[in-house]
This record gives sequence, structure tokens and C-alpha cells, in this order.
Amino acid sequence: MNQKWTRTTYNPEETDGFARSLGTLLKANDVLTLEGDLGTGKTTFTKGLARAIGVTKTVNSPTFTIMKEYKGRLPLYHMDAYRIEDDMEDLGLDEYFEGDGVTVVEWPKMIGDQLPGERLDIYIEYGKELDSRVFRFHAHGQRYDKLCEELFQL
Repeated sequence: MNQKWTRTTYNPEETDGFARSLGTLLKANDVLTLEGDLGTGKTTFTKGLARAIGVTKTVNSPTFTIMKEYKGRLPLYHMDAYRIEDDMEDLGLDEYFEGDGVTVVEWPKMIGDQLPGERLDIYIEYGKELDSRVFRFHAHGQRYDKLCEELFQL
């Protein structure tokens, strides 16, 4: 259906709660992309997701390592594609996308050709009010349409 949904949060705690709500709905093989300017909260949002899937370690940006893996009820594969220079470089990403965990990709445009067709794209923007963020969800595939329908009914 390729539907789109929007939610605004007004402080970091509300953003964390929203991310946790999404995290409770995630399943193995789910792929989420996070797009937004520096400082909009991509890693903060990922931290909330991680807590919801049982990750107890501190989650931080994988900017210099490209990938960090965390153990929880589901494994979390946290990728930062910003420093990948060749989007055709074979990094074996499909093993993560098709693996037994949840994959979160920051800066997905850098690896656009390698992303699975079915995924949930999340765009984060600064809101008009201090500390507010606007989240725009674009679902690709039936799984993600249903996930968003459930999330936005919460």
C-alpha cells in the first residue's frame, strides 16, 4: 500500500516512549531505515527501540564501525552507512536483513541499492517547538503497513 504516517513528539522522553512502542511490535527480519539531519535523534530513537527488544547494553552510534550488534529478545543490528563510499560494495548486508534480528540503518541513501524492497523508512525532522521532532513513516510492504497501523492506533 505504501502508506505514510506522521507523529510529532515534544521532548526526548516522549520520543523514547514512541520508539519503545514501535520496538514492542518488531519481529525478526524487520528492517528500519532512519533518515534525518545530524542531531535529529536517529541514535536516540534507536536506543528506545533497543530497550523495547531487551537490549541492556548502552547503544551508541556506529559511525566509525559501520555496524554494531546488540543482544536482546531479538538481536539488534545497528548500521551507520554514512561512511560507506561505494553503494555497490559487497558488505554482506543481506545476511543481516534476512537474519534473525532487527536491522536499523542510519543514512540509508548511502546503500540504497542494497536495501530490501520491504522495509520501514522513518524520516526525522526538527519540529517547530524546542526539542520537538516530526517522524514520517513510509511503509514498503504489507508487513510494515500492518505494523504502522498498529503503532499509530496506540
